[in-house]
Order: sequence, then C-alpha cells, then structure tokens
Amino acid sequence: MKHVQLRFIFIFIALSLIPNVKAQESPGKIAHDSSTINTICPQQDVFDLIWKKKSFNPEIPSRRVSAIILPVIGLSPATGFQFGAGATLSWLMKNHPETKLSAGVASLMLTTMKQMIFQVKTNIFLDRNLWFAQTDWRLYLYRLSTYPLGTGPGYVSHLSESPNDPAGYIEVQEDFPMHYNWVKFHNVLSRAVTGNFYVGMGYHLDAHYDIEDLSLNTDSLGYTITPHYAYSMINGFDPKQYISSGLSLNFAYDSRDNIINAYRGIYVNINYRYNTQWLGSSQEGSILWTEFRTYIGLSKRVPRNLLAFWVYGSFVVSGNIPFLDLMSNGFDQMNSSGRGYAQGRWRGEDFVYGEVEYRFPISPCSKILGGVIFANFTTASNRERKIPLFGFLKPGAGFGLRIMIGKNDRTNLLIDFGLGQQSDGFYLQAQEVF
Repeated sequence: MKHVQLRFIFIFIALSLIPNVKAQESPGKIAHDSSTINTICPQQDVFDLIWKKKSFNPEIPSRRVSAIILPVIGLSPATGFQFGAGATLSWLMKNHPETKLSAGVASLMLTTMKQMIFQVKTNIFLDRNLWFAQTDWRLYLYRLSTYPLGTGPGYVSHLSESPNDPAGYIEVQEDFPMHYNWVKFHNVLSRAVTGNFYVGMGYHLDAHYDIEDLSLNTDSLGYTITPHYAYSMINGFDPKQYISSGLSLNFAYDSRDNIINAYRGIYVNINYRYNTQWLGSSQEGSILWTEFRTYIGLSKRVPRNLLAFWVYGSFVVSGNIPFLDLMSNGFDQMNSSGRGYAQGRWRGEDFVYGEVEYRFPISPCSKILGGVIFANFTTASNRERKIPLFGFLKPGAGFGLRIMIGKNDRTNLLIDFGLGQQSDGFYLQAQEVF
C-alpha cells in the first residue's frame, strides 16, 4: 500500500480549468488494451492541468493506490443538496499482471432535507483474481417519500372502520413522507471456478427502525392508511421496525476491462438470498437478484466512444419481504438507477430496470470532457392489487457530462439531467452509473 497518491480538488476548480487542456492516456491493463491507445492524443485528467505528471508506460500497469478525495456537493430529487466528503479509491492487491483493479467508494453526507448518509462500498479482486470480495455498508438517517407498490395506478386507503382492514382503497396518485433509520451490512465472497466465472456465498443484514409514516392517521375518523402501513399489516410486519437477515448464494461472470469505467466486457450477477428467523430476520423470505451489463466499443481509436447496456431484476421468490427491502429505483449499489425519477418512486415485489447509455468524448484531443445520452425504463408489480410485471412501463431519458478526474483508473465526475413522466432530476456523483 505504499506510494499512496492523495489528490484533493474542489469541483468548481476542476470545471473552471477544463477548457485549457491537451492530452495524455491512462495506463495499459488498468485502462484498456495498448492496441487501442491513441499516442497522438492520449487521455488526460483535470490534475494534469494543476501539475505536470510523469507519463506512464502503457505496457506496465500502475501499482499505486489512487485515492481521490473530494468535498461532496451533490443534488438529487430525494435528498436536495448534499454536503460532505467522499473518496474514490482504486488499487491492485498483488503485483501479478493478471490481477484486476480493485475499487471502492466511501462518503459521509448531510443534506438539506435533514438526512445523514454514510456508506462504504468495495469490489476487491485478490491475487490473480482467485477470490472476489464485495461489500456494501450503509447507515442512513433518512427522510424519503414512499409510494404505492407497482408502476400502475397509485392508491391510498381511507378506512371508515379499522386501520387493520385492508379493504376500502381509494385510488389517488400521491406521495407519503416517511422518516426512518437504516443499517445495511452486505458482504459476499466468491471464488473463481474457471476463467471469469465466480461462485460464492454472502451474509446480508438490513435493519430498518424508528420508522415514522408522517401521513398515517389511525386515531380519528377518516383514517389515512399509507401504502407502507397497509403492506406491513397485510403481511404481518411491525410498521415501526423490522429486520431482514440472511445468507445468499452467488454466481458471477466478469470480463470487464475495468470495474470503475468499463470500455468493453460483460458482467453477469445472480444472487439468491434467503432471510431466516434463526439469524434474526423478522420473517422467513427469499429474493432473487439478476443483473447483466455489457459494453460495446464503437471506435478502436477512441475506446471512450461506446454503448453501455444495463438490466437488472429483483423478484420475491418465497415468504414475505418488508416494504423498504423491496427493490426500488435508486437503491442499487451505486444509488443511480432511475434517473428522471425521485429515489424510491417505483417499488415492487417484482422489479425490472433497463438502461442504455451512449458515451463519447467531447474534448477533441484530451478527452477530459465527455458526454452521455441515456434512456431507461422501470416496471414493478403489486401482487395485492394484481398489477403484473411489465403491465406498466415508466420511461426516462436524459443527458450528462463526464469530467475525467482520475485517468489511471478512469474515474469520472458525473453531472446528469434526467426526465421522466411528470418528473425530472439533476444528479451529481463520482464513478459511472454502471
């Protein structure tokens, strides 16, 4: 872990200096195959504008630990403005040339909506890629509006007799503010079985507590029952707190050339998780996660010119899963799906999301500044109300800028604008959406 390189920069400094650039390219195996390197206009990043760096030999991958530490100034519909500090890291666990790049992100943020978000996420390849470790740890002191399950018509129930009676729904498209705390502790360790195929096991804990439905009214005439409360009562969960704790079986295939910002390759992940009461889960239940990503280059001379595809699905297989543990947009590992909609806008027992993104450089030589155009769709079920998966699709689209802040591991600063149905959002983050 020697030769640690710490780089500090304010976002507005990076933006103001971008136009005055020429060029340099990222190193060999970490960035992309040397046959695609443009020696006339190699990749640069914003740090090349601040001080001169020694050029790397593209045939010799860098063995440094790279840590980019940034003040976090973010914006999203669910959180408002975000203030804090974050770091993106990349490193190689061993010097063997076949060992892939490992990466991680850590951040602590406060928001104008009185939220606190702490998270650490890593993807680690051990020596010669024989073992692959994934972690996703989070602590949220959160405020978020929830919505009815499914991508069909919304509802809120106003009951005249008992708040425990699920009958009497009146269809209303409405959001329901909620406060809650969330501890997430997900860990998966996988072993290479052949080539890029991995098989592993994991432990997953999701604990939601101090849940407060601000729109809930069960104490007077004209009851107002929120979707979260109705779902919890129907399925036997305490609407104030619940725990999902279980083990998982995992299968993965990963041929990407870079896990931070791939220019080529395929990633497939299948995760079957079973929550069990003997590990502290509120109820028995199982859920299946499937994910596919691929990256198709459009230019051998400019590897950053490509099409990227992403689709994932989450399906309740057996038993019951708590409302806030059902998959929803914006709660994937990078919190980035569903651009164009507020985080958590779409949720369901069965959930499928797909996205395509066209990525291209804008700066003609340095390639520090890039752009993206994207389109996505979301579909989710509501089994109680017979709303099937793919019964309703919610599309989104948008565009964004990419600013190269770490050429050696391809770390970008992302600035995106997304548009959905009667919805829009502005997003700012580091590392790629997928």
